[in-house]
Amino acid sequence: MKPTFNTGKPLFQSIAEWLEAAILSGIFKEGEQVPSITEISMQYNINPATALKGVNMLVDLNLLNKRRGLGMFVSEGARDKLMQNRREKFFSDYIEPLIQEAVRLQINDEDLKTMIERGYENDDAN
Repeated sequence: MKPTFNTGKPLFQSIAEWLEAAILSGIFKEGEQVPSITEISMQYNINPATALKGVNMLVDLNLLNKRRGLGMFVSEGARDKLMQNRREKFFSDYIEPLIQEAVRLQINDEDLKTMIERGYENDDAN
């Protein structure tokens, strides 16, 4: 899994999001070491300070922890914490606006549930 650098986001943020995605998908499991700053900067041809800033974002969130002389490791509970944060963001970014629009269109909760179920059925067909 490679980071995406052409999203218009700062490089350090792309590095942080790449590491988050790798933790969520199980590429980097809790307690396992992640690539070093040097490895990240050399592999993706970026400044080590940029790679460090992205990694430190996850350290600040307690998703990674530094072990002096050993490197960076995925913190215990990191995947669950990421999953909870993503679910909260999903709720605020998608569910709240969906409900607000449903209220404006006078769609009741039962009809909205039916629409969502239909969406799942359509997704299962793909």
